[in-house]
Amino acid sequence: MRDEQTNGAGIAGFVPGTRYIGDGRCEFVVWAPYADTVLLERAGGDPVPMSRCENGYYHTIAEAAPGALYNYLLNGSLRRPDPASRFQPEGVHGSSEVIACSYAWTDQEWNAPALANYVFYELHVGTFSAEGTLASIIPHLSYIKDLGVTAVELMPVAQFPGSRNWGYDGVFPFAAQNSYGGPQALKEFVNAAHVAGLAVVLDVVYNHLGPEGNYLRDFGPYFTERYHTPWGEALNFDGPGSDEVRRFFIANALYWVTDFHVDALRLDAVHAIVDSSARPFVQELSTAIHERASELNRRVYVIAESDLNDARVVKPEPEGGLGCDAVWSDSFHHALHTMLTGESDGYYQDFGSAAHLAKAYEEAFVYAGQYSRFRRRRHGNSARGIPGERFVVCAQNHDQIGNRPQGQRLSKLVEFEALKLAAGAVLLSPYLPLIFMGEEYGETAPFLYFTSHGDPELVEAVRRGRREEFAAFSWKGEVPDPQDESTFLRCRLTAPHLQNEFQHTLRDFYRAVLRLRRQTPALSHLAMAHCQARVLDDAALLIRRWLDGNEVAIFLQFSSNATQPAAGLTAGTWVKRLDSTDLIWKGPGGMPAVLELASRESPIRLPAKSILVYERNS
Repeated sequence: MRDEQTNGAGIAGFVPGTRYIGDGRCEFVVWAPYADTVLLERAGGDPVPMSRCENGYYHTIAEAAPGALYNYLLNGSLRRPDPASRFQPEGVHGSSEVIACSYAWTDQEWNAPALANYVFYELHVGTFSAEGTLASIIPHLSYIKDLGVTAVELMPVAQFPGSRNWGYDGVFPFAAQNSYGGPQALKEFVNAAHVAGLAVVLDVVYNHLGPEGNYLRDFGPYFTERYHTPWGEALNFDGPGSDEVRRFFIANALYWVTDFHVDALRLDAVHAIVDSSARPFVQELSTAIHERASELNRRVYVIAESDLNDARVVKPEPEGGLGCDAVWSDSFHHALHTMLTGESDGYYQDFGSAAHLAKAYEEAFVYAGQYSRFRRRRHGNSARGIPGERFVVCAQNHDQIGNRPQGQRLSKLVEFEALKLAAGAVLLSPYLPLIFMGEEYGETAPFLYFTSHGDPELVEAVRRGRREEFAAFSWKGEVPDPQDESTFLRCRLTAPHLQNEFQHTLRDFYRAVLRLRRQTPALSHLAMAHCQARVLDDAALLIRRWLDGNEVAIFLQFSSNATQPAAGLTAGTWVKRLDSTDLIWKGPGGMPAVLELASRESPIRLPAKSILVYERNS
């Protein structure tokens, strides 16, 4: 597969992997600079010597139809699957399979939403349903759409060892997980999502690869000893041979966008991508994806996970930024979580006051250069002036739930009234909201860390690592064994017919809040400059949002007791738009439908654990 147009990677050359060209013939390309010879081995066929080309690539065209299994034989003795395999039907240690590129797409009328209209629903394929496949999610797409969600975000689907894994231990970046249904099932899922009116966001991991089945090191300098990540060897993005390593992963990103019609990529932990080059890998990747989107006449976004509180992640390249379209904001989650739960261990020690949450509403990053007790140094820089749609916020996600020893969701940590408060706080923020699967109805099943590794030594190392990970927290209880299948099975969502009346009510509350967000100009306009947060007392905030003549007041009350602080609202008539304490939401009783305020300092009664939304009647 020759690429004379640079394929967005900035370097002319070969694109790794296979391409079926018809008539029972396939093109094979592999980057293997460590090998002096490479043979293509096909099941039932004679070995085929591959031609060595520039920059360490090997190439051949040979007889192989879709479904054919193959391996590469390095230096006449080392048999390995294709690092750019498109399908691993037998798992990470098995042969690679040639797949057909064609698919009968029916999403021609699909137009992805503008970034400001994204509402994410993050899910794990293996635990979303009893079947644990991509196909089994399709019947639920209408339910997800009906919530008011606009995008389904899949945790990583790149081939990982075994059948149970979060996905961050993937070792074949181009191969959709066999136990999920493989590449065909992923295309069918994306197509069905688009037909249902939902964008698809795919979580990809470019900071490390998993330890089991990780054969890339046998082919070339994919890894470096100069840097290390918390999860394993760092990828080589700035050392000798790094041009082709960068090409490999950029080609992977373009593969998901082009061949699978994915609408956005969520880049896992970009803070763990160490790259001292003048043009960082993430910047080059963002540019390549945006160029490809322009060629395809589509909207395609790059969303980064980063704990750096660094606004440069979402600033454009001409301004010295990495060019990502949005970034996850841990600040908002931590500030909200501590107000809801009172937890103060580990990284939560940097949060815990209403002022922290107020700053999260106004500036996205709570720490923008201030000293962090947890990190024992200054942390972050300012995000002032950046549009709110550049930040993704949540009350729960896979990390914040799963990185607790018992994997407790908020439904196990706070009462029902506080769950409604958490929902409103996120969904009515000036940012892009993310819902973690089941959150919308208060799922009580945990989301634990689980694996199905085949290496006993690795299994024990993972068990030990999980225990050590929680040393900074005072959380109690034994850490469930990640390798035990029962740990995985406990994480499956509750079937709809088993959900109770309170869960149905909470789901309807989410739906109502998202509808309010869409239909109210001040709430649908995502601008921190049009959002003001005022601390009313130690446990209450007033969030004002406005656009032109539309003004909305959002009261957040975290106290277990009703209070009556001064409001700070413009004098006049305010009409109630949402009240979590209403009887319809199984609350203790609602607030007045109309507030007549004589002055800015008119006190307002705030019920315990509540969120209230009033709109000024002009």
